[in-house]
Formats: sequence, C-alpha cells, structure tokens
Amino acid sequence: MINSISVLGSTGSVGTQTLDVASRLGIPVRAISGNRSIELLEEQARRFRPEFVSVFDEEAAKRLKIALADTEVKVGGGMSALTDCACGYADCVVTAVSGSVGLTPTLAAIDAGRRIALANKETLVCAGEIVMKRARDKGAEIVPVDSEHSAIFQCLEAQGRESAVRRLLLTGSGGPFRGKTRGETKDVTPAMAVAHPNWKMGAKISVDSATMMNKGLEFIEAMHLFSVRPDEIKVIIHPESVIHSMVEFADGCVLAQLGVPDMRLPIQYALTYPARRANDTPAPDFAALSKLSFFDPDPEKMPCLMLAMDCAVRGGTAAAVMSAANECAVDLFLQEKLGFNSIFDIVSDAVGKIALPGTPSLEILQDADSEARHFVTDNYRKY
Repeated sequence: MINSISVLGSTGSVGTQTLDVASRLGIPVRAISGNRSIELLEEQARRFRPEFVSVFDEEAAKRLKIALADTEVKVGGGMSALTDCACGYADCVVTAVSGSVGLTPTLAAIDAGRRIALANKETLVCAGEIVMKRARDKGAEIVPVDSEHSAIFQCLEAQGRESAVRRLLLTGSGGPFRGKTRGETKDVTPAMAVAHPNWKMGAKISVDSATMMNKGLEFIEAMHLFSVRPDEIKVIIHPESVIHSMVEFADGCVLAQLGVPDMRLPIQYALTYPARRANDTPAPDFAALSKLSFFDPDPEKMPCLMLAMDCAVRGGTAAAVMSAANECAVDLFLQEKLGFNSIFDIVSDAVGKIALPGTPSLEILQDADSEARHFVTDNYRKY
C-alpha cells in the first residue's frame, strides 16, 4: 500500500470519496486540488491538513489563501500549482479532475515516478499512446480507478498477465435513457440527464453516461490501458451494474469482477493494490438479485458510443477532438444553451471537420483539443 496521496479534483464526486477512503484507511493526504469550490476546499484543508492546496482558478486561489492564513497550508493557483500537487508531495496521485486538464499533471506525475490512481478518462482518450509509453519508459505505475477498468485490471491480475486474452468485455448500465430513441430524448433536461439509475457521480460524467459517450471514452481508455486493439473490446449493456466488466481468455473462459455500485471499492483497491483491506461495503446479495441481464448496444439509440468506437479505429487526433468537443458541448448543455441530442450532432461535426490521421505529437494533440473547443463555442447556436 502507498504511504500518502495527493488528490487532484478533491471537491468532485470521486475526489470526495477518495478522501473518505483515505480517512478510513489512515492514509495521509499531502495535497489536494480544486477549481472554484473554495468553501469545500477550505473545509477539506482544515480537516485533512495537507501541505499544499492547488486552486486552478487563480482568483479563487487568492481568496482561499486568505481564508487559510491562520494555518500552515500553502496555496497555489493555475496549472503550475496543479502540476506541483501531482508530483511534489506524495507517492501516489489520484487524478480525479474532469476533462483534458488532467493530462499535464498526469504526465508530470509519471515523470516523478509516482503511482497514478487514474480516474480521469480524458487523459488517455486524448493522448493514450504518449501517456502509456511515458509510463513504461519511466517505470511509473498506473492503476485504474474507473469501476470498469478496475474490474478488467483485477481479472487480469487474478489470472496472470501472461495469459492469452481474447477480448475485454466492457459493461455499462445503459444510463437513464436506455432503450429511448433520439425522438424520445430531444427534450431531455440537465436535471433528467444527471439522474443516473445506479451511480452517484458528478454532472459531466452523469451526462456522458446519459449519452453513452462515457462508455465510448472508456472503450478508448481500455484500449490504451491494456494494450488491445478496438476489435478486442466488446461493449455489453448490463442494467444491474453488478458485473463491472469481464475478460474473455483464449480458451473461452471468462472472468468477471462483481460488486455493488460504489466507487469507494475501486478507489480503495487503487490505493491498497496489490493488497486488499477490509471495509464496511457489503458484497452483492445474490439471493436478492432477481436477474442479471445483458444486451448488445443499439447503434441507432447510442450514437455517441458508436462515434467514440469509430474514433478509436480512426486514430490520429480523432479521439482528442471528440473528447474536447464533447467536454465543451456537455458544459453548454448543463448551462441549457445546447440541446441533449445536439451534443452528438456538434461533436460528430467537430470530428469530421478537424480530426487528422497519423501519429500525432503531444503538441498536435493539444492543438486539436483547442481547435475542437473553439469549433463548439463558435458554432453551438446553429444546433
């Protein structure tokens, strides 16, 4: 088990649950970060007494510095402070920030040789090949926190990495609008979209789950995390969210990881790996389960998932463009400036107009990210 942690995005859903897990396990929290949630950051700083707090919004950082003036906690602002939070204080960094902002600090943590408990999908979606190669070169350990990738990771660890894998079976609940047509979701509001039936998550990831883009991002993330081709991953809709994902081996045998839908379980495993520690989370009550059901995704009803899978095959800057455009589009949807169905429409158009083939450098990927954001903000009123 690691000795201390830094938590990037400590005010979000995964971040707050990580602090709960750390408190229960007695793991010191050396640094935390947030964006604008100053009151919660101050509360966390006073409770956990980290050495450093990073606030991405620099004006908010100034206010927090004044609020914590009676403590010994240091406060920094901007990307440089977020990078310091990632690599300067603890032997494990939990990357729980939302969006591609997580890429730079994750790379810095890799360079510093930290264990990365990865909960930020966009880092690998945007620059998976670069990130994973850097981790191999530096000997940095990446342990997934997403429940699906944690499940696959645990199945591979249980079987042994030398075992021949036929494919990864990536499960998803189907979100709150499973089975609905685009005609039936045209009037979906942000309040409706964030009401996930099984998981308690932040607003952005909840909307992504409603559009099924989240499963598409996970598809690309799994491809990079586990070094598999797109045709070696199959998405399966599993409404009960009991089986978090599976691995099918070359002999046709399948290993599955099961658990109640509680993010504290994969968070804890990422912090204690390779050990397991007791907690108060119950195992599934199999006698109480009436059924476990599985379906193939419906391409017509899940266009965001299909778009992401296509971007995985296309390579180049396609996934980076898609991720950035989606991030921007979801933000506009949450502000009620863009319709629910228009998220797919504008993201698909961004990919079609901006994505380039080839093996892009980090700089090219970052430029593609920026161009995709500008495309959405400049054109969303047309949708």
